[in-house]
Amino acid sequence: MNILEQEFIKGFIRMCSDGFAQGWHERNGGNLTYRMKDEEVKYVQSVFSYHRSWEDIGTEVPELANEYFLATGSGKYFRNVELDPEANIGIVEIDKTGTKYRVVWGLIHEAVPTSELPTHLMNHAIKKMVTDNQHRVIYHCHSTNVIALTFVLPLKDEIFTRELWEMATECPVVFPAGVGVVPWMVPGGREIAVATSKLMKDYDVAIWAHHGIFCSGSDFDTTFG
Repeated sequence: MNILEQEFIKGFIRMCSDGFAQGWHERNGGNLTYRMKDEEVKYVQSVFSYHRSWEDIGTEVPELANEYFLATGSGKYFRNVELDPEANIGIVEIDKTGTKYRVVWGLIHEAVPTSELPTHLMNHAIKKMVTDNQHRVIYHCHSTNVIALTFVLPLKDEIFTRELWEMATECPVVFPAGVGVVPWMVPGGREIAVATSKLMKDYDVAIWAHHGIFCSGSDFDTTFG
């Protein structure tokens, strides 16, 4: 069984390549995670390795206990995911307490998942709850035009929502709840994770001021769209 032939892996890799093609992932910018379905875990579990040690997540997500996530790696380039998946992405298992993770596939040479893993997992927990288990993808990218807007517009949910809705007819259809805005914060820490998770109770899209977009969806196509 070739794990790279599985549809969820192929969809994940394609999304990384599509994001890079848009110019949203300079150097090692951006990150992507996918909460695996039970049947996907069972189908590929024979290739998992459990020799890596448990590591602290840096937050508590008991709602995600014993779940598995496909994630991009820390310091890895989206450009290279398609070229060498096992070196740039990996599957992590969350322990029964929701406080630790371990790599069970990929991220070879002792690589680790994205530094934004705590933020992703806190928001996966929120979206799992508020979408009745439907949302499985969380994506962060450096969308250039939106970053530019954060230097021009007041950093308020209602102002960004109105401006984006007015820019294209499709926008109110694609994100009818609007978008939230997080003021500038140092990425990769608990503060930005908490601020984003508060917004994710009401929105599927959070704009990180001067940094990019953080969004959630049910599948790769919906989230990327």
